[in-house]
Amino acid sequence: MTASSHPFGFTDADLKAALRRAFHATVIIGVVLAVVLTFVYGWQTGGLLLAGTIISATGLWEWQRLVAFINARLDKQQTTGVARVMATFFLRLLLAGGILYGSLRCFHGSVYALVAGLVLGVFALTVEAVRMIRS
Repeated sequence: MTASSHPFGFTDADLKAALRRAFHATVIIGVVLAVVLTFVYGWQTGGLLLAGTIISATGLWEWQRLVAFINARLDKQQTTGVARVMATFFLRLLLAGGILYGSLRCFHGSVYALVAGLVLGVFALTVEAVRMIRS
C-alpha cells in the first residue's frame, strides 16, 4: 500500500519503527526505574518492576513479530509457518504467566511496581502514537 492510502500517511514501515522505538523505550525506562526503586524501596520492589517490564517488553517484541508475519502474508511473501508463530505467541503467554506467578510468590515488594512495569509498554506506545500524530 502507498503512504497516501493510509490515514495520516501512516505506513507499515512507520508502524514497525514505532513498535521498535516503544520496545527500546520500555526496556530503558524499566531498567532505570528498577534501579531507582531498588535503592529507594528495596530489591523486591525493583525486582517486581523489572518483572513487569520484561513482560511488557516481550509483549511489544511479540507484536513486532506478529505485524511482520501478517504484513508478509498480505504481501504474499515467504513466511514462517502459522503453527510456529502461534506456538511462540502461546509460549510467550505461558512465560509471562510464569513470571507473574513467580514474582508475586517470591518477591514481597510493592505490587504497584509490578503494575507500573506492565503499563510501561502501553505508555511507550501512547508516546509513539502522539509523536506520529503530531508530525
